[in-house]
Amino acid sequence: MSSDRTGKIIRCVGGFYFVWCYEDENIYQCRARGVFRKDRFKPVAGDDCTFRLTRAQDVEGYVETIAARKNLLIRPPVANVDQALVLFAFASPDPNYSLLDRFLIEMKRQRIPAVICFNKSDLAGEDGHTKLLEAYRGSGYRTMAVSVIRKEGLEDIRELMQGKTTVLAGPSGVGKSSLTNYLCPEAGMEVGAVSRRTERGRQTTRHAELISAGNHTFFFDTPGFSSLELNGIAREEVKSFFPEFEPYEPSCRFQGCMHIHEPDCGVKHALEDGLISSERYHSYVQLVEEISAQRRY
Repeated sequence: MSSDRTGKIIRCVGGFYFVWCYEDENIYQCRARGVFRKDRFKPVAGDDCTFRLTRAQDVEGYVETIAARKNLLIRPPVANVDQALVLFAFASPDPNYSLLDRFLIEMKRQRIPAVICFNKSDLAGEDGHTKLLEAYRGSGYRTMAVSVIRKEGLEDIRELMQGKTTVLAGPSGVGKSSLTNYLCPEAGMEVGAVSRRTERGRQTTRHAELISAGNHTFFFDTPGFSSLELNGIAREEVKSFFPEFEPYEPSCRFQGCMHIHEPDCGVKHALEDGLISSERYHSYVQLVEEISAQRRY
């Protein structure tokens, strides 16, 4: 009988689990043991596991055990993520601030550090380029500007990802698959165009797949999203995800100020003085109003 090996599940398709083996760096097509179905436990991409080779019937092995997870994202279903690279574009499609902030909130709730990367810097005017970077740098996030098509700034991304498991998150059409092809050419990801009619990217990634970039470096190219619902957050909690508000909150007249309708609000004064990004503030208001509407119904 073959002894157990250790590996990482890189893809889950149709009941098959493709496992990257730490010992020989080969990929094996496995099934999960029945005990997982009995316990209603479903392995996901990113799970560290032990597996045993059989090379019988339609499989090469069976997943025997799953190691304790460091974290688990539900959408996409991936485990053991070290950081998120949240990828948006300067243009084509134009950045959706509300969607970007939803990604950042979701990563923060999962305690996953996030880095914001804006692609297509070749399409950005200098003013828009600087304004967008400063808006999010002021919120406490590391921000990067790259151009995949011109291969500018991509080695900085490679260095950022070294030795870690990174999830690439962002909507369709911003260049996730193109970036993946640069970082790991053998991945051969299909690249989608941006629809001229809708200014949205066409979906090309259909499942979460963990890709090895060598030296214990992995990343997920995840399916793109055009929307992301935030569940389980009270309207009063939303401001805690906008850390740039905090320095100005002591100037608010009312304790527990929501920074929307209240008079003598330090955050709104800072907004008027240009100390807080108007895009970030309006995104905050939109999220609060959305959660308030959900609570009413």
